[in-house]
Amino acid sequence: MLKRTRALASVAVIAVITGMSAPAWAETLREALALAYQTNPSLLAQRANQRALDETIVQARAGLRPSLDVTASASYSRTNSPGAPPLGGVSESDSGGVSIGLSQTLWSGGRIGHGISAAEANILAGREDLRDIEQTVLTSVIQAYADVIRDSEILAIRQSNLGVLQRQLEEASARFEVGEITRTDVAQSESRLAQSEADLANARAQLSVSRAAYAAVVGQAPGDLAPMPVLPGIPTDFDNALDVALLDNPAIRSAAYSQAAAEANVAAAKAEYMPSARLTGSYGGSTTDLGDLGEIADRSAFQAGVTVSVPLFTGGLNSSRVAQARERANVAQINVEGARRNTLQAVSSAYAQSISSRATLQAGEEAVRAATVAAEGVRQEAQVGLRTTLDVLNQELELRNAQITLASARRNEYVAQANLLAAMGRLEGQDLDAAMTVYDPAANYNRVRNRGALPWDGIVEAIDRIAAPGVMPANDAEDAPIDAQLKSEVVQTAPRS
Repeated sequence: MLKRTRALASVAVIAVITGMSAPAWAETLREALALAYQTNPSLLAQRANQRALDETIVQARAGLRPSLDVTASASYSRTNSPGAPPLGGVSESDSGGVSIGLSQTLWSGGRIGHGISAAEANILAGREDLRDIEQTVLTSVIQAYADVIRDSEILAIRQSNLGVLQRQLEEASARFEVGEITRTDVAQSESRLAQSEADLANARAQLSVSRAAYAAVVGQAPGDLAPMPVLPGIPTDFDNALDVALLDNPAIRSAAYSQAAAEANVAAAKAEYMPSARLTGSYGGSTTDLGDLGEIADRSAFQAGVTVSVPLFTGGLNSSRVAQARERANVAQINVEGARRNTLQAVSSAYAQSISSRATLQAGEEAVRAATVAAEGVRQEAQVGLRTTLDVLNQELELRNAQITLASARRNEYVAQANLLAAMGRLEGQDLDAAMTVYDPAANYNRVRNRGALPWDGIVEAIDRIAAPGVMPANDAEDAPIDAQLKSEVVQTAPRS
C-alpha cells in the first residue's frame, strides 16, 4: 500500500514537472467516480462503520431471547482442632455441585421493544450519514476532475503564450537591428517573456497540486481526462430544488431518524418505572464427596417459576434517566431544525453560484472571441507601424487572461452544479451512473438482523409492547410555520435563471 501511494504521488508530480505526457490510460468522469466509489478510504470506512452499527439491532433483539448458563462449583476444607481424636485433630471435607439455569423475559414494560425501535432508527440515521459521506466523496471527485481539466487548459494557455512571446521577442530584436523600433520595445518584450516563464512555472505547480488531489480521492493519477459530461438532474427552478432538498437531503433525514431514536429512548427510560416479569428455571445437584460424582445425579433438583419485579424506590435514578433522555430528545429535535436551515443555505448558495458561474461563462466566451479578433488586428496594425510593441503585448495579455477566466468559469459552473445536486441529496452513485454497481447497506442489515433468532421472538416483542409507555413525537405542527417562513425568505432572495 505504501509503495502504491508513493507511485501515485510520483506520477502526479513527475508528469507535470518533466512535461511528459500522462500515463497511457484515458479516463472519463464515470470511470473516476466508479473507481472512487469502490476504493475511497473515507467511503469504505463509513461502510464498515455502518456494518458495525447494524450489530446494535442484534444486541437489542437479544433481550427477546432466553439466557442459559451453567454453574459448576467445588470446594475443599481442612480444619485443625486441638486435642486428640475423636475430639481434636484434623478433619477434612469436600463438596461440589453443578446446575444449569434458564431465564426468559416475558414482559419488561416496553424497555426491550423501545430499545429495538431506537436501534432501528439509529441504523436508518447511519444509512443517511453514509449517503452524506458518499455524496461528499463524489463531489470531491467531480471537483478534482474539473480542477485537473481547468489547470491543464491553463497550462496549455501559458505554454502557447510563452511561444507567442518568444516569437514576439525575436521579431522585436530583428526590427531593432534594422532601426524600426527602439531598445525600449525589445526590453518590454523581454520583460513580458520573463513574466510568462514565471506564470508557466506556477501553472505547472498548480496542475501538480490538482493531480495529487485527484489521485488522493480517486485512487490513481489522472490520465488524459475526457471533457466533463453534463450532470443529470440539474434543476432550472429554485423552488423545485429547495423542495427536493427538504425531502432528500441526507443531513435532514439523518437528523429526523436520530430524533426518532431519541424519542424511543425517552419511552424506554419511562419503562424503568414499569414492572417486569421473567420466567426462570434451573436444574442441578450437589454432592458432599467429590470422590462420588454420581451423588450429584442422585441429589438433583428442578425448579421453575415466574419472577415479577416492581421498582419502588431507586434513589432518583429513574427520574434522572427520563430527564436526561428528554433533553437529548430536545437536542435531536433542535438538530432537525438546524439541518433544515443548513440545507436551505446550501441550496441557495449553490444555486446562486451556479447562476453566477453560468453568466460568467457566457461573458467569458464573448470576451475570448473579441480578444482573439483584437489581438490579430493589433498584430497586423503593428506590422505597418500603426501600433506599438507595447500595444501588441498588452493585447496578448488580455487574450490570455480572457482564456484563463473562461477555463475557470467553466470549472466553477460545473462544481457549483455538483454542489447543488449534493445539497438536494441527488449526487449518489446511481444518480450519476445508472449502470454503477452500488453498495446496499440494507443487505448487511437483513443478513444480521435475525442472527440468533428463536421462533417466539415476535410473540415476546408483541407482549412487551403491551401497555408500554408510548413514544411522544415532536410537534411538527409547531415547526411547520418556521420552515415555511425560512423557505419564503430564501425564495425571495434567491437568484433566478
